[in-house]
Amino acid sequence: MGLITNIFKKKEELPPFDVSSLHVDVHSHFIPGIDDGAQTIEDSLRLISEFAEKGYKKVITTPHIMSDYYKNTPEIILSGLDKVREALSKEGIKIEIEAAAEYNLEPGFEEIIKSGNVLTFGGDKKYVLFELSFFNEPSRIKEVIWDLLNLGYQPVLAHVERYAYWHKKWDKIEDMINRSVLLQMNIGSITGAYGPEVRKMSIRLIDEGLIDFVGSDCHNQRHLDMINHAQVDPYFHKLCSQPQILNKTL
Repeated sequence: MGLITNIFKKKEELPPFDVSSLHVDVHSHFIPGIDDGAQTIEDSLRLISEFAEKGYKKVITTPHIMSDYYKNTPEIILSGLDKVREALSKEGIKIEIEAAAEYNLEPGFEEIIKSGNVLTFGGDKKYVLFELSFFNEPSRIKEVIWDLLNLGYQPVLAHVERYAYWHKKWDKIEDMINRSVLLQMNIGSITGAYGPEVRKMSIRLIDEGLIDFVGSDCHNQRHLDMINHAQVDPYFHKLCSQPQILNKTL
């Protein structure tokens, strides 16, 4: 009952956490017009400039790659990255930006892995950000993880706390960890922006020290507002202060 009580009572607030200590945001959608994130270069500049103002040194933007909706390729993404970098330089916005991708775990992803044409972040760490369906657990998670690891990639599961079909199956989380998958949490999940069950899952993951990367998953202004709300949340303070968080190593 204690955990449930903590979630639904009025939240304690702390002084705003200095997110500049994270140095890097690892999950966002800033390449304009190629997914459900920023739609124009003006959108991109406005969002990225706010990360710079908050003290982030770098953002690693991760456009969706999903065969049914977002047929992005490394060429499309890196071309868009060049345009964003040029615009940032022209406007004098002082922040680094790199690009990887958020791969949907679907049959098309398996083909991409086999081709070797995979966008990664973290240099020779070769981190690969991937997401699952929000509706049904994919059948070939284990096989895809094996393929990634076997080819020298390090899988990172995006917003692990948001998969409702795992909320009462903690063994699934443990299985991911046992298979050497790193876990990324969305900042907005801590605030309850995705609902109380997602917040509850976030709290457990934080309390057990299982998160490796903190990401904004920023698509628009609403996600920036989530960061503002999270900065005063004790669980966000706790998460960002944990020694296993890898953002600042990037």
